[in-house]
Amino acid sequence: MFAFLLLAATVTTAQNPMQVQVGENQVKVEFYTPSIVHVVKAPTGHQYTKESLVVIAKPDEGMAITQKGNSVSSGTLTVKVDAKTGAITFADGRGRVLLREKGVTFEPVAVNPHAGAYKVTQSFTLDKDEAIYGLGSIQDGKMNRRGTHIMMEQSNLQDFQNVLQSIKGWGLFWDNYSPTLFDDNAQGMSLSSQVGDCADYYFMLGGSADGVIAQMRHLSGDVPMFPLWTYGYWQSKERYKTSKETLGIVEQYRRLGVPLDGIIQDWQYWGNNYLWNAMDFLSEDFADGRQLIAKSHELNAHFMISIWASFGPMTKAFRELSEKNLLFDFETWPQSGLSHIWPPRRDYPSGVRVYDAFSQEARDIYWKNLKRLYDYGVDAWWMDSTDPDFFNPTEANYEHKAGTNGTWRSLRNAFPLETVKGVYASQRKETDKKRVFIMTRSAFAGQQHYGSNMWSGDVASSWDMLRKQVPAGLSFSLTGNPNFNTDIGGFFCGSYNTRGGGSAPRNPQYQELYVRWMQYGLFCPVFRSHGADAPREIWQFGKKGEPVYDAIEQMIRLRYRFLPYLYSTAWQVTSNNESYLRPLFSDFAQDKAVWNTTDEFMFGRAILAAPIVEAQYTKEQIIKEDAMTGWDKKEAKAEGDDTGVDFTAGKTAVKYLPKGATWYDFWTGQSYRGGQSVTLQTQLNRVPMFVRAGSILPLGPEMEYVGQKAWDNLEIRVYPGADGTFTLYEDEGDNYNYEQGVYATVPFQWNNARRTLTIGERKGTYPGMLTARKFTVVLPDGTSQTVDYNGSELTIKL
Repeated sequence: MFAFLLLAATVTTAQNPMQVQVGENQVKVEFYTPSIVHVVKAPTGHQYTKESLVVIAKPDEGMAITQKGNSVSSGTLTVKVDAKTGAITFADGRGRVLLREKGVTFEPVAVNPHAGAYKVTQSFTLDKDEAIYGLGSIQDGKMNRRGTHIMMEQSNLQDFQNVLQSIKGWGLFWDNYSPTLFDDNAQGMSLSSQVGDCADYYFMLGGSADGVIAQMRHLSGDVPMFPLWTYGYWQSKERYKTSKETLGIVEQYRRLGVPLDGIIQDWQYWGNNYLWNAMDFLSEDFADGRQLIAKSHELNAHFMISIWASFGPMTKAFRELSEKNLLFDFETWPQSGLSHIWPPRRDYPSGVRVYDAFSQEARDIYWKNLKRLYDYGVDAWWMDSTDPDFFNPTEANYEHKAGTNGTWRSLRNAFPLETVKGVYASQRKETDKKRVFIMTRSAFAGQQHYGSNMWSGDVASSWDMLRKQVPAGLSFSLTGNPNFNTDIGGFFCGSYNTRGGGSAPRNPQYQELYVRWMQYGLFCPVFRSHGADAPREIWQFGKKGEPVYDAIEQMIRLRYRFLPYLYSTAWQVTSNNESYLRPLFSDFAQDKAVWNTTDEFMFGRAILAAPIVEAQYTKEQIIKEDAMTGWDKKEAKAEGDDTGVDFTAGKTAVKYLPKGATWYDFWTGQSYRGGQSVTLQTQLNRVPMFVRAGSILPLGPEMEYVGQKAWDNLEIRVYPGADGTFTLYEDEGDNYNYEQGVYATVPFQWNNARRTLTIGERKGTYPGMLTARKFTVVLPDGTSQTVDYNGSELTIKL
């Protein structure tokens, strides 16, 4: 790698990295790849050493880097340092300016233990109409971050990854873990971190949204495969209070024949709050916890359990962590030791404390205790409050030591990354025969590399909050983290309990909201119903033959039909840096009409999801939730519950179809040209979605759980109008053998001019692979043809 040293106006060559001394600041610029540059700035003479918690890549060697004056270029990306100000301009290989720095400031922090560090602010100049995206799962209903002013600090409802990207095809990762103010206004865009030794960021030229995501994953790690069964349906609530109740949920789903792959046990299976997160079945109501897991497995359901980042004072983990000074001292959840009283009785403090996840020793103690549940047969971890809950903060809290050389302030936002990383790394050491699956309430940059899926926190049950989930999930995906889900129906639904406690599922207002939320959830990587105030199981909403029950069941069944498409997309996420949830500009950036779209998105490469996010049958409630916690204590009760609603009536909705493609209605097969809004006839039991011309969409059989039926006769839907390809991916489903090449792919290619579908030669093999199977090829007009396939190439004329 080439580097140079710039002193005043003199340029000389030097060894890597490039060092620039301008005025009172020193600048270091280092190419990691021809498209990624690492920039570090600090006051002259200030010594800084930092090992990134996020970036695991190392600079490539052997790149052809050239220098001209005070510019250095890889051919793909040019970095120019202003000799007077030290401000950097980034340009592509053609000289097109991508981004300009405006200035950097370092304000000394005088308070111990941060004395000698700085409040660091880096500002940039954007084009007037340039759209920028990402940052995290911000719950404000927006995609474009222009005009945003927000303090980025992890919380229940909003999580930040410090990654943003531009419609121009560049991205930026701000590698600082302290609370950081992001601001975009008429003066420019800036990031201002409360404490740091330097300004530290990575500039990425991806050329597109997908390209920036690929660059971010190059820096911070790829996305490991989740087990196939995680893509089925998950049932949960706050909370199942006995092992008998939990098992009964699985049994009832099996009796009804409604698909289910996962059951989730929420908190307090450990007993009282003084035993908080004991990681064992200590409650008398869960004395047979191990049998609960075993019986769930016998019913072909997988078991996920709630674990926290904090411990009660009577737990084994608390005592060991306390002896080693590995607990923080701030106020967290639960605040009272009395678990059955609301609001919390502060005169009986819980003593619960968060552990120091920045310490390897603390992470080892955490896993040592968690391994009890792992050995019992738990399949997946629900890592709650990984933000973590941080109540009534004080300056002393922020100054508390964290890790080896940090403080809670300096490392604050990376807490979810470190605690999730600890569990992932520990389980990977145990075995390669079982994939890690973690669901977590918070995430930082790079967390995609550690087997985690983030849900959006304890969101209120409102149409407004449902609408906000769509851009929140898309924004999260744009940071390189593809795995996102929400509590289907919202967490707090108490406002709909108009007929007594737990009556929301029989309130038409909530029924409509729940069905539409489930239809959005259909497209999320994890498909999970959960919440408080009322149960959410399908039978709570009625019975078979009733429109609400039937609409819920149809979406669950459709999810299982999508599994071959979804699992193949998962492989593309892992192997090719793709995403499940794709903003429309990822594929149609030339269509400015989609730059700010917040109610439609691509589900993989083929399907345009256009969920209904407005009430059609009932009156929309206005819900006010706490911006940090989601608690709805100030909600107004519904004015009536719209009894007598006819959910079988047809409605209409207007949806926009992007330019550059022909689109087929998934349900009717009708085709539409792109670049127009269309008025659709809608029903409660159907979510609007379209398939792009040229797509090849594999659909599996209906089943009650993953693995019940073989994929020996997949339906292959072909949508003419453009050439297209698809790769069907299959493996053993729940181990890491795929990392050693133990999997199989079947390529499909549609030639639109010849109207032929070529099913290519199968590549690879794995234990249990189908060596002979059928494919039933179907066109939108209903024309179909079934063929036998034994792994050799064949071509079908349609």
